[in-house]
Order: sequence, then structure tokens, then C-alpha cells
Amino acid sequence: MAKPVYHSSIEGAQHGGKGLEGFLTFAKEAGAAGAQPSNYMLEDGDSGEKFKSASDIKDIFEKHGLKLDGVSGHCPFWVHTSAWTGTRSGHPFIHGPNQDKSPEELEQWYEAYLLRLMDLSAELGIKILPMFWGVTQGWELATGYPWGFWAGPGFDLVKEGQERFATKTEKLRAHANQLGIYLAHEIHPGTAAMCAEEFGQLVDSCDGDKCLTVNADPSHCWEGEEWEARFTHPAVADRVYGCHVKNYVVRPGVPLRKGEANWRNRAMQFTDLGSGDINMVRYVEMLINIGYPARYMKVNGTETAPLIAETESNYRDPDATAIEGIQYVRDNLCFPVAEGSFEDEMGA
Repeated sequence: MAKPVYHSSIEGAQHGGKGLEGFLTFAKEAGAAGAQPSNYMLEDGDSGEKFKSASDIKDIFEKHGLKLDGVSGHCPFWVHTSAWTGTRSGHPFIHGPNQDKSPEELEQWYEAYLLRLMDLSAELGIKILPMFWGVTQGWELATGYPWGFWAGPGFDLVKEGQERFATKTEKLRAHANQLGIYLAHEIHPGTAAMCAEEFGQLVDSCDGDKCLTVNADPSHCWEGEEWEARFTHPAVADRVYGCHVKNYVVRPGVPLRKGEANWRNRAMQFTDLGSGDINMVRYVEMLINIGYPARYMKVNGTETAPLIAETESNYRDPDATAIEGIQYVRDNLCFPVAEGSFEDEMGA
């Protein structure tokens, strides 16, 4: 009898106010088989100086009967590799005592924080850490606007960005490799790699470092590179070690790069899983084809791989959106996978 290769899970970053205990209670009651807490949920106190013990975290997951499907470390990784720019856009993710630190101090503090987060992950048996790298290439390149002035007399912003990425991530990558952890970058606007080709450039700049992997998320493929093209790209396909399940719509005629503070007026809007522009069944089938679940199960020694719902909506209540996401994944995407072709028994 064919079996599913997936189980339903949920990402915790949008549920920070619940705390770890409340988040897992919510996930279990909604029908999830696993959960992916944020790094903040694992902290002991608000300063970020200390984490809960691995044994306590494991006990909480066991109490709720949920699989621990990694830790969402997106925010501190982004702060670490964006601080050099002096941006204030990362400050909602910065711990209170660090708000007035200089860019150099922030980078050093979050490097140490991420090393500790990886140590905790290793104690928890987590081998795949979903995250995204910050704007190591600089905001000029992050705009994506086709200026031709990225190189000139005495400067080459693309080359400088690649060298900066390799240097700023060197200690983190070395520690990840020492612990056997894969750092799964979510290809995303406003990060070090915003498309498949740019991700390949990061890997090349670090001599093919095996810890540089991808957390697939199709909801960030709304500006020219369709999700199938991104995740089947030769630079990406065999490096997809994690995934999120998320949907969106693009409103026709509205500028994608409009500086709009109101989410409901923006061109790209996240949605519940069932009503967005992406056919989610086709997405998870593609993940099977590029080897994500097989890769995840081999690395972790599990029988299934998580489909981690990270659902957001500009209109639907956040908890209602998350419940719909968990149950949509469970009921529609965790299907038994064919072991052969439908043609195999024709004529038998």
C-alpha cells in the first residue's frame, strides 16, 4: 500500500505571542503532526542571552505529541548579514537590549547568538535550519532596478557583495558544517539571493559549501521567476532541504515595487492556501520530483518530510488562516505517493 511522504506542519514566527507551549497547543488542536517554532520561542527570557534546555524543549514536544520540524531562524540570520548597511528595518527582530548597538556590534552579537542557536539545534537533533541571509550584496543590488552602474572605475558591487557574503558567513558556515547542519536559505526579495541564479552565485563564492542549501517557498516567486523554474534550476534543485507552503495573489495593474505601508493596497498579497494563484498540489509534486522529501528523510532518518504551512492573509484572522493552512496541507497535500506509473497494469 502506497504511503504519504509528507506530514502537515506549521511555522511559528507568526505566532510568537503564544509562546512555545501555547503555539504547540494551537498546532495540535488544529490538526498538525509537527511544528517549526521560531528561535524566539526557544529563548529563556527576553534578552536572547539564554535558550531553554534541549531536554525541556523535547519534553514539551513529546507532551503535545508533535514532531519537531526544525527552527525558524530567519530573523536573526537576516539581522546578522544586513546590519552592516545600517538599516533600521531589522529592528523589530532585534532584542530590546540591543536596539542601540552599532552595526558592527549588532553583527558580532548576532553571530554569537546564531552559533548558540546552532548548538541548541544540534542538541535537539535538528539538521536542517530554515533561514535567510541578509542583504550582503547591498541595497543597490537588492532594488533589482536595472541600473548599469554596479561596476565602474575602482568598484564592482556584484563582486564585492559575493566576497562580503563569503567573509561575513565564514564562521557560521564552518560551525554548521562541524555540527552537520544545513543552512536552508529562503530565496526571497531583500536577501542575499533573490532568485535561483543569485543563489548559485552565493554557493560559487563559497567554493560549493555543502551547508548552503534552500528552504523552498513558492510565495516569493512573484516577480518574473515562476516557482517551478526557481526550484528546478540546476543551482537549486538538489540543494532543497526544507520547505514552506504558502500562497499569494498579484493584483493586476498595481506596481509591485510601490512603496505602500498598507498591505491591503499592495500588488502582492499573501492568502490562505486554497484561494491563491499557486496550485499547491502541483508545487508539492514538484518537490517530490526534485527530491526534497527523500533528501529530508535521509538526513533526518524519518518516514515523512514536513510540509510547513506558513500562511498569512491581509483579511482573514491570523489563527483562522493558520488553521486553514494546517488542515489544507493535511487533507489535500499529504497524499499516498505512487510507486510506479499508472500505465504499469494496463493490459494485465
